[in-house]
Amino acid sequence: MPNKEIPYKIYLEESEMPKAWYNVRADMKNKPAPLLNPGTGQPMTAEELGGVFCDELVKQELDNDNAYIEIPEEIRNFYKMYRPSPLVRAYCLEEKLQTPAKIYYKFEGNNTSGSHKLNSAIAQAYYAKKQGLKGVTTETGAGQWGTALSMACSYLGLDCKVFMVKVSYEQKPFRREVMRTYGASVTPSPSMDTEVGRKILEEFPGTNGSLGCAISEAVEVAVKSEGYRYVLGSVLNQVLLHQSVIGLETMAALKKYDIKPDMIIGCAGGGSNLGGLISPFMGEKLRGEADYRIIAVEPASCPSFTRGKYAYDFCDTGKVCPLAKMYTLGSGFIPAPNHAGGLRYHGMSSILSQLYDDGLMEARSVKQTDVFAAAEEFARVEGILPAPESSHAIRAAIDEALKCKETGEEKTIVFGLTGTGYFDMYAYEAFHDGKMTNYIPSDEEIAASLAKLPQV
Repeated sequence: MPNKEIPYKIYLEESEMPKAWYNVRADMKNKPAPLLNPGTGQPMTAEELGGVFCDELVKQELDNDNAYIEIPEEIRNFYKMYRPSPLVRAYCLEEKLQTPAKIYYKFEGNNTSGSHKLNSAIAQAYYAKKQGLKGVTTETGAGQWGTALSMACSYLGLDCKVFMVKVSYEQKPFRREVMRTYGASVTPSPSMDTEVGRKILEEFPGTNGSLGCAISEAVEVAVKSEGYRYVLGSVLNQVLLHQSVIGLETMAALKKYDIKPDMIIGCAGGGSNLGGLISPFMGEKLRGEADYRIIAVEPASCPSFTRGKYAYDFCDTGKVCPLAKMYTLGSGFIPAPNHAGGLRYHGMSSILSQLYDDGLMEARSVKQTDVFAAAEEFARVEGILPAPESSHAIRAAIDEALKCKETGEEKTIVFGLTGTGYFDMYAYEAFHDGKMTNYIPSDEEIAASLAKLPQV
């Protein structure tokens, strides 16, 4: 049970909220590789990127030098609706595991979108509105990003067009309806509405879709629609920048009680949650001020870090986006239609890929049934039903806590609880009914996909 010094939930005051985002690239000795123009093979210019992204977001995307970028007051005021978010001591989980480890989690589910995605959605929508645009287009996997963006666009009076991965569109109808409640149009991807969608369906008839497919469709519609730009919920440098509010608040809450974490754990799909959580801690590590063990946890069904290749690849299946250097399984890789949700992306953030390649963090993959077993154990003692994505981090945190039980070490573990799983009950049902499978791609499947990487 909690002592008088450290409460169950550590809250910051509104006045303690970050006033600037932290840009970890400024402290990286090896900067992430630039995006390349697929036609010329040269680094993308601000002018070229401006045809797809909002102008201010292009500046943030290309900024490798400024450590802190001020958060506009309008965005800070919006954040106050649900931030600061709590840092929770998992006393009940610790007691259940009988571990000497101290476990903390940063909970990002206290908003209507149910996840951390709103931190970047409101920022990107704000810059689109400021530029005088009519609306934005995007993709979404499990639906958290699409929900967050529809909420932000509704708040600012922007149109929002969402392409939702087909398997999630069918598995998660309630999240789809939340998007529509906020006024967004939601299209299952791949669709017959775009040239690239029709091409993908012709090549892969009956496909369940992927984030790469949905990105291609959203970019095509943005480029062909006057007054629209494309926005992305993960992977990009700008997104990790906006999500740094998670790590900055976590660090401030820990320092409030003089707590020093030994390890920081986050789920990894494209990198938004993990990057946001670890950025300020990684900054201390890069500057030589502190050391932490940082662990990325990804699904065994889509293991870009642990089985992918560090190379330039297309960010989308339709090959209409710039090339990014990242750990990738190949832009044509279409993951199994499991419940890893928002973690079903073929690649990884260029920032995180560079940090991983430099040996500054580690990665592991976990099977789907093991993830849901951890989710259920957590829900039963901590009173929160976690999202499938978050549960990858829970799995690793429990595993590390059990290692501490074996060794007697009193490690302090911090992990990111990205959101809630109340729209994921079909997945929980499959787990409880014993129908959930653990599809893991073969070496041959991955090799065949990687064989098609662009020659850069």
